[in-house]
Amino acid sequence: MIAPGKTIGIVGGGQLGRMLALTARRMGYRIAVLDPELACPAGPVADLALTAPFDDSKALRRLAEASDVVTYEFENIPAESLRQMASIRPVFPDPSVLHVCQHREREKQFLQSSGFPCPAFEIVASASDLAAALKKFPGQSRLKSSAFGYDGKGQLALGAGADASQAWTQLGIPRAILEEHVSFVRELSVLVARNAQGRSLAFPPFENRHHAGILERTVFPARLTDPVANEALALARQIAEKLNLVGLLAVEMFALADGRILINELAPRVHNSGHLTVEACHTSQFEQQIRAVCGLPFGLVAPLCPAAMFNLLGDLWAKGEPDWSPVLALPGGVLHLYGKAAASTGRKMGHLTVRATTPEEAIRLGTEALTPLRQAAALPTLAL
Repeated sequence: MIAPGKTIGIVGGGQLGRMLALTARRMGYRIAVLDPELACPAGPVADLALTAPFDDSKALRRLAEASDVVTYEFENIPAESLRQMASIRPVFPDPSVLHVCQHREREKQFLQSSGFPCPAFEIVASASDLAAALKKFPGQSRLKSSAFGYDGKGQLALGAGADASQAWTQLGIPRAILEEHVSFVRELSVLVARNAQGRSLAFPPFENRHHAGILERTVFPARLTDPVANEALALARQIAEKLNLVGLLAVEMFALADGRILINELAPRVHNSGHLTVEACHTSQFEQQIRAVCGLPFGLVAPLCPAAMFNLLGDLWAKGEPDWSPVLALPGGVLHLYGKAAASTGRKMGHLTVRATTPEEAIRLGTEALTPLRQAAALPTLAL
Protein backbone atom coordinates (compact mmCIF):
# COMPACT_ATOMS: atom_id res chain seq x y z
CA MET A 1 0.00 0.00 0.00
CA ILE A 2 1.18 3.51 -0.90
CA ALA A 3 -0.32 5.38 2.04
CA PRO A 4 -1.36 9.05 2.19
CA GLY A 5 1.68 11.21 2.85
CA LYS A 6 3.64 9.51 0.08
CA THR A 7 4.23 11.03 -3.37
CA ILE A 8 2.34 10.14 -6.55
CA GLY A 9 4.11 10.92 -9.81
CA ILE A 10 1.92 11.89 -12.78
CA VAL A 11 3.21 11.87 -16.35
CA GLY A 12 1.22 14.59 -18.09
CA GLY A 13 0.03 17.87 -16.63
CA GLY A 14 -3.17 18.59 -18.54
CA GLN A 15 -6.64 18.89 -17.06
CA LEU A 16 -6.79 15.19 -16.20
CA GLY A 17 -3.48 15.47 -14.36
CA ARG A 18 -4.78 18.56 -12.59
CA MET A 19 -7.93 16.82 -11.38
CA LEU A 20 -5.94 13.76 -10.33
CA ALA A 21 -3.55 15.99 -8.41
CA LEU A 22 -6.32 17.96 -6.68
CA THR A 23 -7.99 14.74 -5.58
CA ALA A 24 -4.73 13.20 -4.39
CA ARG A 25 -3.86 16.30 -2.37
CA ARG A 26 -7.26 16.15 -0.66
CA MET A 27 -6.47 12.54 0.25
CA GLY A 28 -3.16 13.60 1.79
CA TYR A 29 -0.71 12.70 -0.98
CA ARG A 30 2.11 14.80 -2.37
CA ILE A 31 2.26 15.24 -6.15
CA ALA A 32 5.07 15.35 -8.72
CA VAL A 33 4.19 16.17 -12.35
CA LEU A 34 6.13 15.99 -15.61
CA ASP A 35 4.89 17.92 -18.65
CA PRO A 36 6.54 19.68 -21.62
CA GLU A 37 4.51 22.85 -21.01
CA LEU A 38 5.70 25.29 -18.34
CA ALA A 39 2.16 26.61 -17.76
CA CYS A 40 0.41 23.23 -17.73
CA PRO A 41 -2.85 23.06 -15.72
CA ALA A 42 -1.47 20.61 -13.14
CA GLY A 43 1.66 22.64 -12.39
CA PRO A 44 0.16 25.06 -9.84
CA VAL A 45 -1.32 22.22 -7.74
CA ALA A 46 1.79 20.00 -7.72
CA ASP A 47 4.50 19.87 -5.04
CA LEU A 48 7.07 19.28 -7.77
CA ALA A 49 6.51 20.33 -11.39
CA LEU A 50 9.10 19.22 -13.94
CA THR A 51 9.10 20.85 -17.38
CA ALA A 52 10.67 18.57 -19.98
CA PRO A 53 9.75 16.38 -22.97
CA PHE A 54 8.26 12.98 -22.19
CA ASP A 55 11.40 11.27 -23.50
CA ASP A 56 13.87 13.28 -21.40
CA SER A 57 15.79 10.58 -19.50
CA LYS A 58 17.02 12.87 -16.75
CA ALA A 59 13.55 14.28 -16.09
CA LEU A 60 11.99 10.81 -16.12
CA ARG A 61 14.53 9.58 -13.59
CA ARG A 62 13.99 12.62 -11.38
CA LEU A 63 10.20 12.11 -11.46
CA ALA A 64 10.55 8.42 -10.60
CA GLU A 65 13.03 9.03 -7.77
CA ALA A 66 10.79 11.75 -6.30
CA SER A 67 7.72 9.46 -6.37
CA ASP A 68 6.56 6.35 -4.55
CA VAL A 69 4.31 5.29 -7.43
CA VAL A 70 3.85 6.69 -10.95
CA THR A 71 0.73 6.93 -13.12
CA TYR A 72 -0.18 8.89 -16.26
CA GLU A 73 -3.03 10.99 -17.62
CA PHE A 74 -3.04 10.33 -21.36
CA GLU A 75 -1.76 7.91 -23.99
CA ASN A 76 0.58 10.00 -26.15
CA ILE A 77 3.61 9.12 -24.04
CA PRO A 78 6.44 6.87 -25.25
CA ALA A 79 5.92 3.48 -23.61
CA GLU A 80 9.70 3.26 -23.32
CA SER A 81 9.64 6.30 -21.02
CA LEU A 82 7.31 4.47 -18.67
CA ARG A 83 9.50 1.36 -18.85
CA GLN A 84 12.48 3.47 -17.83
CA MET A 85 10.62 4.74 -14.77
CA ALA A 86 9.27 1.26 -13.99
CA SER A 87 12.86 0.13 -13.38
CA ILE A 88 12.94 2.58 -10.46
CA ARG A 89 9.38 2.79 -9.12
CA PRO A 90 6.06 1.00 -9.73
CA VAL A 91 4.22 2.40 -12.77
CA PHE A 92 0.46 1.75 -13.12
CA PRO A 93 -1.14 0.93 -15.45
CA ASP A 94 1.80 -1.15 -16.59
CA PRO A 95 3.65 0.18 -19.67
CA SER A 96 2.51 -2.94 -21.55
CA VAL A 97 -1.10 -1.73 -21.21
CA LEU A 98 -0.19 1.66 -22.66
CA HIS A 99 1.67 -0.08 -25.49
CA VAL A 100 -1.58 -1.79 -26.54
CA CYS A 101 -3.98 1.10 -26.02
CA GLN A 102 -1.96 3.93 -27.57
CA HIS A 103 -1.89 2.37 -31.04
CA ARG A 104 -5.09 1.51 -32.91
CA GLU A 105 -3.63 -1.45 -34.78
CA ARG A 106 -2.41 -3.11 -31.60
CA GLU A 107 -5.61 -2.21 -29.79
CA LYS A 108 -7.88 -3.65 -32.48
CA GLN A 109 -5.76 -6.76 -32.86
CA PHE A 110 -5.84 -7.28 -29.08
CA LEU A 111 -9.64 -7.00 -29.01
CA GLN A 112 -10.10 -9.23 -32.05
CA SER A 113 -7.66 -11.94 -30.95
CA SER A 114 -9.15 -11.95 -27.44
CA GLY A 115 -12.66 -12.53 -28.78
CA PHE A 116 -14.12 -9.15 -27.79
CA PRO A 117 -16.73 -7.73 -30.20
CA CYS A 118 -15.49 -4.76 -32.20
CA PRO A 119 -16.19 -3.19 -35.62
CA ALA A 120 -14.61 -4.89 -38.62
CA PHE A 121 -11.39 -3.21 -39.75
CA GLU A 122 -8.52 -3.40 -42.21
CA ILE A 123 -4.95 -2.16 -41.66
CA VAL A 124 -3.73 0.16 -44.41
CA ALA A 125 -0.26 1.52 -45.09
CA SER A 126 -0.68 3.04 -48.58
CA ALA A 127 -3.24 4.39 -51.00
CA SER A 128 -3.35 1.01 -52.74
CA ASP A 129 -4.01 -0.72 -49.38
CA LEU A 130 -6.83 1.73 -48.81
CA ALA A 131 -8.31 1.10 -52.26
CA ALA A 132 -8.38 -2.65 -51.55
CA ALA A 133 -9.87 -2.10 -48.08
CA LEU A 134 -12.62 0.15 -49.45
CA LYS A 135 -13.83 -2.75 -51.58
CA LYS A 136 -14.52 -4.68 -48.35
CA PHE A 137 -16.48 -1.74 -46.92
CA PRO A 138 -18.24 -0.40 -50.02
CA GLY A 139 -20.63 1.85 -48.11
CA GLN A 140 -19.67 4.32 -45.40
CA SER A 141 -16.44 3.78 -43.49
CA ARG A 142 -14.00 5.67 -41.29
CA LEU A 143 -10.26 6.04 -41.83
CA LYS A 144 -8.33 6.45 -38.56
CA SER A 145 -4.65 7.08 -37.97
CA SER A 146 -2.93 4.23 -36.14
CA ALA A 147 -1.22 6.55 -33.66
CA PHE A 148 -1.69 9.93 -31.99
CA GLY A 149 -5.42 10.25 -32.65
CA TYR A 150 -7.80 11.81 -30.12
CA ASP A 151 -10.83 14.12 -30.12
CA GLY A 152 -11.51 13.23 -33.75
CA LYS A 153 -8.00 14.16 -34.91
CA GLY A 154 -6.48 11.91 -37.54
CA GLN A 155 -9.85 10.63 -38.80
CA LEU A 156 -11.81 10.87 -42.03
CA ALA A 157 -15.38 9.78 -42.68
CA LEU A 158 -15.55 8.19 -46.14
CA GLY A 159 -18.65 7.65 -48.22
CA ALA A 160 -19.45 5.14 -50.93
CA GLY A 161 -17.13 5.54 -53.92
CA ALA A 162 -14.49 7.50 -51.97
CA ASP A 163 -11.25 8.24 -53.81
CA ALA A 164 -8.54 6.24 -52.04
CA SER A 165 -5.61 8.35 -53.26
CA GLN A 166 -7.26 11.60 -52.29
CA ALA A 167 -8.28 10.30 -48.83
CA TRP A 168 -4.82 8.90 -48.14
CA THR A 169 -3.15 12.18 -49.15
CA GLN A 170 -5.62 14.19 -47.07
CA LEU A 171 -5.04 12.14 -43.91
CA GLY A 172 -1.28 12.37 -44.41
CA ILE A 173 -0.11 9.58 -42.09
CA PRO A 174 2.04 6.46 -42.64
CA ARG A 175 -0.36 3.86 -41.20
CA ALA A 176 -4.09 3.73 -40.45
CA ILE A 177 -7.06 1.45 -40.04
CA LEU A 178 -10.19 1.52 -42.15
CA GLU A 179 -13.17 0.67 -40.00
CA GLU A 180 -16.69 -0.28 -41.02
CA HIS A 181 -19.44 2.25 -40.38
CA VAL A 182 -21.44 1.36 -37.27
CA SER A 183 -25.08 2.44 -36.98
CA PHE A 184 -25.37 2.70 -33.21
CA VAL A 185 -28.23 3.88 -31.02
CA ARG A 186 -26.00 5.00 -28.16
CA GLU A 187 -22.33 5.72 -27.53
CA LEU A 188 -21.29 4.38 -24.14
CA SER A 189 -18.28 4.30 -21.88
CA VAL A 190 -17.54 2.18 -18.84
CA LEU A 191 -14.81 3.04 -16.34
CA VAL A 192 -13.42 0.00 -14.58
CA ALA A 193 -10.82 -0.05 -11.82
CA ARG A 194 -8.72 -3.11 -11.04
CA ASN A 195 -6.11 -3.66 -8.34
CA ALA A 196 -2.99 -5.78 -8.09
CA GLN A 197 -4.96 -8.59 -6.42
CA GLY A 198 -7.24 -8.87 -9.47
CA ARG A 199 -10.34 -7.33 -7.92
CA SER A 200 -12.26 -5.03 -10.26
CA LEU A 201 -15.11 -2.57 -9.83
CA ALA A 202 -16.85 -0.63 -12.62
CA PHE A 203 -18.94 2.52 -12.56
CA PRO A 204 -22.39 2.19 -14.15
CA PRO A 205 -22.24 3.00 -17.89
CA PHE A 206 -22.07 6.57 -19.16
CA GLU A 207 -24.02 7.73 -22.23
CA ASN A 208 -22.04 10.01 -24.53
CA ARG A 209 -22.66 12.29 -27.47
CA HIS A 210 -19.86 13.59 -29.70
CA HIS A 211 -19.73 16.50 -32.12
CA ALA A 212 -16.93 16.78 -34.69
CA GLY A 213 -15.13 13.95 -32.89
CA ILE A 214 -15.08 15.73 -29.51
CA LEU A 215 -17.22 14.65 -26.55
CA GLU A 216 -20.04 17.17 -26.27
CA ARG A 217 -22.17 15.72 -23.48
CA THR A 218 -22.29 12.80 -21.07
CA VAL A 219 -25.41 11.56 -19.29
CA PHE A 220 -25.25 9.40 -16.17
CA PRO A 221 -26.46 6.81 -15.60
CA ALA A 222 -26.82 5.80 -19.25
CA ARG A 223 -30.40 5.22 -20.35
CA LEU A 224 -30.13 1.49 -21.04
CA THR A 225 -32.02 -1.69 -20.36
CA ASP A 226 -30.54 -3.82 -17.57
CA PRO A 227 -29.32 -6.57 -19.95
CA VAL A 228 -27.40 -4.08 -22.12
CA ALA A 229 -25.93 -2.29 -19.08
CA ASN A 230 -24.86 -5.59 -17.53
CA GLU A 231 -23.23 -6.72 -20.79
CA ALA A 232 -21.30 -3.43 -21.00
CA LEU A 233 -20.07 -3.84 -17.42
CA ALA A 234 -19.08 -7.46 -18.00
CA LEU A 235 -17.10 -6.62 -21.15
CA ALA A 236 -15.19 -3.84 -19.38
CA ARG A 237 -14.24 -6.11 -16.49
CA GLN A 238 -13.16 -8.89 -18.87
CA ILE A 239 -10.98 -6.51 -20.88
CA ALA A 240 -9.35 -5.18 -17.70
CA GLU A 241 -8.59 -8.73 -16.61
CA LYS A 242 -7.19 -9.71 -20.02
CA LEU A 243 -4.86 -6.69 -19.91
CA ASN A 244 -3.87 -7.53 -16.32
CA LEU A 245 -4.73 -3.91 -15.53
CA VAL A 246 -3.76 -2.17 -12.32
CA GLY A 247 -5.38 1.24 -12.38
CA LEU A 248 -8.36 2.64 -14.25
CA LEU A 249 -9.49 1.79 -17.80
CA ALA A 250 -12.08 3.59 -19.92
CA VAL A 251 -13.82 1.34 -22.44
CA GLU A 252 -15.70 3.20 -25.18
CA MET A 253 -18.53 1.22 -26.77
CA PHE A 254 -21.35 1.33 -29.30
CA ALA A 255 -24.77 0.01 -28.33
CA LEU A 256 -26.62 -1.32 -31.38
CA ALA A 257 -30.35 -1.48 -32.02
CA ASP A 258 -30.41 -5.27 -31.65
CA GLY A 259 -28.92 -5.10 -28.14
CA ARG A 260 -25.36 -6.01 -29.14
CA ILE A 261 -22.35 -4.02 -27.98
CA LEU A 262 -19.18 -3.32 -29.98
CA ILE A 263 -15.96 -2.08 -28.38
CA ASN A 264 -14.67 1.13 -29.95
CA GLU A 265 -11.57 2.28 -28.06
CA LEU A 266 -9.65 1.80 -24.80
CA ALA A 267 -7.98 4.43 -22.61
CA PRO A 268 -5.90 3.31 -19.59
CA ARG A 269 -6.59 6.43 -17.54
CA VAL A 270 -9.30 8.70 -16.21
CA HIS A 271 -11.64 9.79 -18.96
CA ASN A 272 -13.54 12.88 -20.09
CA SER A 273 -16.87 11.08 -19.78
CA GLY A 274 -16.18 10.30 -16.11
CA HIS A 275 -15.75 13.90 -14.93
CA LEU A 276 -19.27 14.04 -13.50
CA THR A 277 -18.42 11.28 -11.01
CA VAL A 278 -16.94 14.04 -8.83
CA GLU A 279 -20.46 15.25 -8.07
CA ALA A 280 -22.64 12.26 -8.99
CA CYS A 281 -20.90 9.35 -7.21
CA HIS A 282 -19.65 8.49 -3.74
CA THR A 283 -16.18 8.07 -5.24
CA SER A 284 -14.92 9.99 -8.26
CA GLN A 285 -13.00 8.38 -11.12
CA PHE A 286 -9.94 10.34 -9.97
CA GLU A 287 -10.06 8.95 -6.44
CA GLN A 288 -10.69 5.46 -7.79
CA GLN A 289 -7.58 5.61 -9.98
CA ILE A 290 -5.53 6.78 -7.01
CA ARG A 291 -6.98 3.99 -4.85
CA ALA A 292 -6.18 1.41 -7.54
CA VAL A 293 -2.56 2.44 -8.15
CA CYS A 294 -1.85 2.96 -4.44
CA GLY A 295 -3.38 -0.35 -3.33
CA LEU A 296 -6.18 1.19 -1.26
CA PRO A 297 -9.65 -0.38 -0.98
CA PHE A 298 -12.02 0.75 -3.75
CA GLY A 299 -14.63 3.40 -3.05
CA LEU A 300 -18.36 3.07 -3.74
CA VAL A 301 -19.43 3.70 -7.34
CA ALA A 302 -23.22 3.80 -6.93
CA PRO A 303 -24.78 7.00 -8.34
CA LEU A 304 -25.86 9.62 -5.83
CA CYS A 305 -28.11 11.26 -8.42
CA PRO A 306 -28.60 11.55 -12.18
CA ALA A 307 -26.28 14.05 -13.84
CA ALA A 308 -25.17 15.48 -17.17
CA MET A 309 -21.73 16.84 -18.08
CA PHE A 310 -21.15 19.40 -20.83
CA ASN A 311 -17.66 20.09 -22.22
CA LEU A 312 -16.74 23.78 -22.45
CA LEU A 313 -14.58 24.27 -25.52
CA GLY A 314 -12.47 27.23 -26.51
CA ASP A 315 -15.16 28.21 -29.02
CA LEU A 316 -17.08 29.79 -26.11
CA TRP A 317 -14.22 32.31 -25.71
CA ALA A 318 -14.56 33.53 -29.33
CA LYS A 319 -15.58 37.01 -28.14
CA GLY A 320 -13.78 37.05 -24.83
CA GLU A 321 -14.25 35.48 -21.41
CA PRO A 322 -17.80 34.09 -21.15
CA ASP A 323 -20.26 35.54 -18.67
CA TRP A 324 -20.65 32.64 -16.26
CA SER A 325 -23.62 34.15 -14.40
CA PRO A 326 -26.29 31.79 -15.87
CA VAL A 327 -24.11 28.77 -15.09
CA LEU A 328 -23.20 29.87 -11.57
CA ALA A 329 -26.86 30.56 -10.80
CA LEU A 330 -27.91 27.06 -11.83
CA PRO A 331 -29.15 24.92 -8.91
CA GLY A 332 -27.30 21.63 -9.01
CA GLY A 333 -24.72 23.03 -11.41
CA VAL A 334 -20.96 22.86 -10.81
CA LEU A 335 -18.50 24.76 -13.02
CA HIS A 336 -14.97 23.40 -13.54
CA LEU A 337 -12.37 25.55 -15.34
CA TYR A 338 -8.97 24.05 -16.07
CA GLY A 339 -6.74 27.10 -15.79
CA LYS A 340 -5.44 26.95 -19.35
CA ALA A 341 -3.62 30.07 -20.48
CA ALA A 342 -5.22 30.43 -23.92
CA ALA A 343 -8.48 29.34 -25.52
CA SER A 344 -8.68 28.00 -29.06
CA THR A 345 -11.32 26.31 -31.18
CA GLY A 346 -11.99 22.77 -29.99
CA ARG A 347 -9.70 23.04 -26.95
CA LYS A 348 -11.22 21.72 -23.71
CA MET A 349 -11.21 24.64 -21.30
CA GLY A 350 -13.57 23.27 -18.66
CA HIS A 351 -16.82 21.46 -18.08
CA LEU A 352 -20.19 21.93 -16.46
CA THR A 353 -21.83 19.20 -14.41
CA VAL A 354 -25.54 19.43 -13.65
CA ARG A 355 -27.29 17.27 -11.06
CA ALA A 356 -31.05 16.74 -11.19
CA THR A 357 -33.82 14.27 -10.40
CA THR A 358 -33.70 12.66 -13.88
CA PRO A 359 -31.13 12.54 -16.69
CA GLU A 360 -33.56 14.43 -18.93
CA GLU A 361 -33.90 17.24 -16.40
CA ALA A 362 -30.12 17.51 -16.06
CA ILE A 363 -29.79 17.77 -19.85
CA ARG A 364 -32.50 20.44 -20.05
CA LEU A 365 -31.08 22.58 -17.23
CA GLY A 366 -27.55 22.45 -18.57
CA THR A 367 -28.62 23.24 -22.12
CA GLU A 368 -30.68 26.23 -20.97
CA ALA A 369 -27.85 27.60 -18.82
CA LEU A 370 -25.34 27.36 -21.66
CA THR A 371 -27.64 28.86 -24.31
CA PRO A 372 -26.86 32.55 -23.53
CA LEU A 373 -23.12 31.81 -23.44
CA ARG A 374 -23.30 30.12 -26.83
CA GLN A 375 -25.41 32.94 -28.25
CA ALA A 376 -22.85 35.51 -27.06
CA ALA A 377 -20.12 33.54 -28.87
CA ALA A 378 -22.30 33.22 -32.01
CA LEU A 379 -22.51 29.44 -31.60
CA PRO A 380 -25.58 27.30 -32.34
CA THR A 381 -27.71 26.18 -29.40
CA LEU A 382 -27.02 22.66 -28.18
CA ALA A 383 -29.59 20.07 -29.21
CA LEU A 384 -31.43 18.27 -26.46
